[in-house]
Order: sequence, then C-alpha cells, then structure tokens
Amino acid sequence: MSLPERTVVHMDLDSFFVSVSRLEHPGLFNKPVIVGGSSERGVVAACSYEARAYGVHSAMPIRMARRLCPDAIIIRGDYERYSYYSGMVTDIIHEQVPLYEKSSIDEFYIDLSGMDRFYGCYSFATELRQKIMKETQLPISFGLSKNKTVSKIATGEAKPNGQMKIDLGTEIPFLAPLPVRKIPGAGEKTCTLLRSMGVEKVQTLQEMPVKLMEKVLGEAGISLWKKANGIDNNPVEPYNERKSISTEETFDSDTIDIIFLKALLVKMVEKLAYHLRSENKLTACITVKIRYSNFDTHTTQCRIPYSSNDHTLIARAKELFDKLYERRMLVRLMGIRFSHLVGGGHQINLFEDSEEIINLYQAMDKMRQKFGDGAVQRAVGTGLNLRRFNPFNGLSS
Repeated sequence: MSLPERTVVHMDLDSFFVSVSRLEHPGLFNKPVIVGGSSERGVVAACSYEARAYGVHSAMPIRMARRLCPDAIIIRGDYERYSYYSGMVTDIIHEQVPLYEKSSIDEFYIDLSGMDRFYGCYSFATELRQKIMKETQLPISFGLSKNKTVSKIATGEAKPNGQMKIDLGTEIPFLAPLPVRKIPGAGEKTCTLLRSMGVEKVQTLQEMPVKLMEKVLGEAGISLWKKANGIDNNPVEPYNERKSISTEETFDSDTIDIIFLKALLVKMVEKLAYHLRSENKLTACITVKIRYSNFDTHTTQCRIPYSSNDHTLIARAKELFDKLYERRMLVRLMGIRFSHLVGGGHQINLFEDSEEIINLYQAMDKMRQKFGDGAVQRAVGTGLNLRRFNPFNGLSS
C-alpha cells in the first residue's frame, strides 16, 4: 500500500536582514544595500536585490563588494530586531498551521498534507503569505509541492516576493532546465566536480545512473540524484525552539586551583560553542555557575550580541567567572549555560567576522566532525588533568 502524497510549503523571507533594515530606515528602499562587517576585512552577511545585480553575494569580502558596487550602502546587522521580526512571523505561522519546521531565522517548512479535503492548500498558503506581509510589512515567498526539496527550489524560483506551485507529477520537468547549483546541498566543490564531468543542468543529473553518482560522490551522490529527480522523503520536523544549552562538572575533590578552573571554563565554552555552530544557532546570554564546598551556589549572567564564536564567548565567560569567584573558597561544581538561542547562525556571524576568522572556524569544525569534539582545542586546555571531565555531562536544553 503506497503512502498518500504529502503537501509541503517552503516559506522564505526575502532578503530578510535587508528588509528589516528598510523597515527601520525607509530611505534604504530601492537602493543597493549590504548588511555585514564594515571593515575592509569584513564579509557580506546579506544584500539587497539591487546589490545582487552587480554580482554581490553573501559571504563575499566587503572590499570586493565595494569594487563591484561602489554606490552600495553598507550597514551593520541589528541582531535584536532580526530576532524580533523572526518571532513575529513564527507566531503567525504557529497560530495558523498544524505542523511546521523553522529551519533558520527566516525560513520555514509547513506540512499541509490532507488539508485539500477541507480547504485548498495553495489558497491557504496564499492567504497565510498575505497575512504575514500585512502584519509584518516584510516580503516573503513560498513554493508548494509534494516534498521539502522541490518546494525549496520552487521558492527560489518564485523570488523575489512571489509564490509557485509545482503540481504533482510535474517535479522532474520543473527541475530539469535548472542549473545543478539550485539543488539544496550542491555546494561549490560538488558543482565544480560535476561541471568537469559535463553536468551543468539538473536534467543531465536526472539521466545519469545512480550507481555512477554513488561512485563519484558516495552517499552524497545518491542523495543529490534523488533530489534531482524530485525524491525527498524527509519529514517536516515539528518546531521546538531550544531555549538553552548547558553543561556542568562536579569535581571528585573540591578545588581552589584557579588555573585549573579557568582552563576548564575555556574547554566548556569551546565545546558548547561548537555544539551551537553544528546546529546553526547563536546565543545572546551567558550564565556562569559556581557551587562551593559548603553547597552555596551562585550564578551570574550577561547579555551579549548574538554569537557562537569561541573567542567572543570565552572572553565574556572569563569576565563573569572573575566577577563571581570572590570568596576564594573550595569549589565543588562549575557550570555554564548559553540561552536566548536563535537560528540562522552562519549568516548572523558574518556581521562580526573577518574572512580569516570564518575560515578558521570552518576548518576547526571540519576537523572536529571528522576526528571528534576534542580534535582541536586551545593550548590552555591541553595536558590538564580534568578529573573525569566530560564536556557534555549534564548537557541540557
């Protein structure tokens, strides 16, 4: 017995960071706008369609973007406002649909399977889009099809500020004329490799033997071939925003070793920050916790600009520790928590980072993914007797 076909909507706020900035500053409308680092070593976090017409794109060095579009207006990101408007859109969707997934700060998947029996899915999605635009004044596009992959690609084709429906059975001809880079997950290296094989359009990929794709790209090749043929059985995951992530360590013996405590703090922050980045999230609040040998427990916290970068989080965590650890008593337990989490981490981190920092963290995280969480760490954490330290003991959300 075959499963009933699903109906999945992908919604994506158009040039979200730019659109929010334009609401706050109407003078930016219809002008080439770049959101990102203001220094020459910074990178583009987002750009308007007017700037894209000059060849500017996300993650491009600011200095290159300036050369391509000298008249561009470069502005800093406003973390709090982006989170606020993202929350507005999330609340509207939450009130209207039975099942949705928030995949980033500005992107949603909605499962409308079965709703055609009561109300046309496309009409419903159209009304939902109009409601979002009316209540937030933000442009948003959507694609509707039988699965997440085809709907996401359809959204890209509908942009800016449009909508598109891919009827059941038309997925393959819809995808066929598109460039391979339009397939989610087809990165720059993969596309370069496929071009060297003469594969430019999705249609060529559709017609290739799946065994050949597996031979060339392994499991990723099979996944890419399936997506090219409109096959994607991944479910829409119910949205459940993780509010915090934390870890703590109870020592075998109480300690007053300040060098050990600070080294452990650095190690904890590194591990949690990597965990945030792996989930494409950022934190806006850090809490440090200390329990003394007499079981008195004290915490202190501070708000920060959204981040998931070690160097930023370590510096603030150390400040909190120095503020908290005043009694010079033996310490029984130490912990750290990141809260006020939001998605869309990669884009927002581009506001602060230089090319060198971005490349460094990407390289470090790849090594951790391949060789384990402890594969890369700061020198202060090496060689320590961490007394049964497990950075994810007590990991909670």
